[in-house]
Amino acid sequence: MVLICDCVKQATIKTSWTNRNPGRRFYCCPSCGFIGWTDPPMCCRAVAVIPGLLRARNELEEELEEQWRLMKEKDQQLTKLNKFLIFSWIFFFIVFKLL
Repeated sequence: MVLICDCVKQATIKTSWTNRNPGRRFYCCPSCGFIGWTDPPMCCRAVAVIPGLLRARNELEEELEEQWRLMKEKDQQLTKLNKFLIFSWIFFFIVFKLL
């Protein structure tokens, strides 16, 4: 649904992340500053619960990023160890052949 405000410009839909209206969408005009709610008001319980859920999600996302970083480090270490193992076996066979 497209909303045209009084200044005849198309209003954009944004999402509020304030404590009073977490996740509530609204129209706003970049020119004249018109604001109008798209979503109905949330109940008190939703307003109380959503910020905690968002914090928990953000913490989980940070933990996931940290785990990905650690996994990449371990993968690089494994690649180095595999190369070292291959070169050590090649060296072993060369020395064994020379004896």
